[in-house]
Amino acid sequence: MKQENKFSTGRHQEQAAESQTAESLAAHTAAREFQSVEDLLRHDAAQTAVPPEIARRLSESIAQPAPPRRSWWRKLLG
Repeated sequence: MKQENKFSTGRHQEQAAESQTAESLAAHTAAREFQSVEDLLRHDAAQTAVPPEIARRLSESIAQPAPPRRSWWRKLLG
């Protein structure tokens, strides 16, 4: 006597739907090749909006002068 798996048809339908979704997503997404990492970062920066809180903190940080560098012997001796 052969036992039937009640879930096999549902799993098959889910896999078919997932593959169809992946194919449609790939068709809508244009592939883009970048010459360098810098080009990729510039493209990403142009596409991504910076949250206002982070922009405010960044501008405050840039406005503050950098602390003076400690000499190597002060770092070594404490």
